[in-house]
Amino acid sequence: MKNICFALLLVILAAGNISAQKRTPLPHGMVFGAKPSTVSLIPASRLNAYMDKRARVTAAIVGTVAEVTKSKGGWFTMKAGKGQVIAAHFKNYNINLPKALKGREVIISGKASKQFNAFDAQREAGDRRRNVTRPGTKQPISFEVEGLMVNK
Repeated sequence: MKNICFALLLVILAAGNISAQKRTPLPHGMVFGAKPSTVSLIPASRLNAYMDKRARVTAAIVGTVAEVTKSKGGWFTMKAGKGQVIAAHFKNYNINLPKALKGREVIISGKASKQFNAFDAQREAGDRRRNVTRPGTKQPISFEVEGLMVNK
């Protein structure tokens, strides 16, 4: 009987101690996936200018996470300035991102790509109902992340 009471007392004390501890969910330097390179970082707002007319580049960028859309697989959006966002997801689907990443500055490395914009005037000839994107318009950027590190 004494052993049961003693074990119960230890369980209650341990549970109280765990709940009383203050947790830091995402400390500076926390890494998801492979550790990104911090050499020649590009701000997320300058990625579109850096890509210029190239459809795909490998880069390391720094920016603020706008929202974690799906934790499983590491799907999130990053602010790209001027109201634009970069849609990003991890190459490795086994990554779980916490929702607390929203609003934090992160460094990500991987492959950025613009959506291919095929414009063939003959294909849409006479079709005025379709809203076709014209050459020269801003194309959304998607980013396949290999590694993410919490910066601030």
